[in-house]
Amino acid sequence: MASSEKVMLKRSIGLPSVELRQAYQSQACYHRHSHDEFSFGVIDAGEANYQNLRQLHRIQQGQVVTINPGDVHSCNPKQGAWSFRMLFVDSLWVGQLQAEMLAKPATDYHAFGQDYLSCGASYRAISQLFNRIAQEQELLLQEELLIGFFEQQFGAKQGLRSDVERLALPQLARVQQCIQDQLAETVNLSELADVAGLSRYHLVRSFKRVYGLSPHAFQLNQRINQAKALLRTGNSIADTALQLGFADQSHFQRNFKKRLALTPKQYQGFFV
Repeated sequence: MASSEKVMLKRSIGLPSVELRQAYQSQACYHRHSHDEFSFGVIDAGEANYQNLRQLHRIQQGQVVTINPGDVHSCNPKQGAWSFRMLFVDSLWVGQLQAEMLAKPATDYHAFGQDYLSCGASYRAISQLFNRIAQEQELLLQEELLIGFFEQQFGAKQGLRSDVERLALPQLARVQQCIQDQLAETVNLSELADVAGLSRYHLVRSFKRVYGLSPHAFQLNQRINQAKALLRTGNSIADTALQLGFADQSHFQRNFKKRLALTPKQYQGFFV
């Protein structure tokens, strides 16, 4: 490995069906091989020769690579070094999600329709997803971003059902109450879906339709509202962040300022 080359491999703690790989300034070459997982990622720098089955592509910075389970492929730098970030998602997990989206048996799955994408929005979405999972923060957001990516790839193109309008409000109200009762806890979509008696996919879509926010955004908003009350009574910023389940004080302050255009200290200064 060259001295400037850096490689990171990581299995997600919050999403154990996801593995991450990041390579910076890599000159490594790979023999043709395949993965059991759905694989996708972004090219951050450089160019590479990408062969998927019989198709040969030239890929470069800003593009997205998608690889189906079992597809024999290779990706090697065209010249010099390149940098990339990849996610590997268990095919059984993806199959179950597609069953939720498409009302189909979970024993089969739909495949990626393209070997790569030249789409700035997809690049940004995967980049955000990778970074969130790598940081092991905001589990609900990680799951929502992952589901959102697969919805973009498989949902609308496969005749996605539009039955969210028929979902009963009491089911979503139970989820809303569950989030409010456990503001400091790390909850995942599977737990909330069980509370509602809905699939994870339909929970995210219908919750946002009714409340205007995804479950994660709602949780974060409620945490900030509770933080305001604690700060007004003189609670310290560090204790407030800890009590409400923020990853750290910086995470709390960043999200607080996004919503109030004031730091917690500035906000507290008006009352204490």
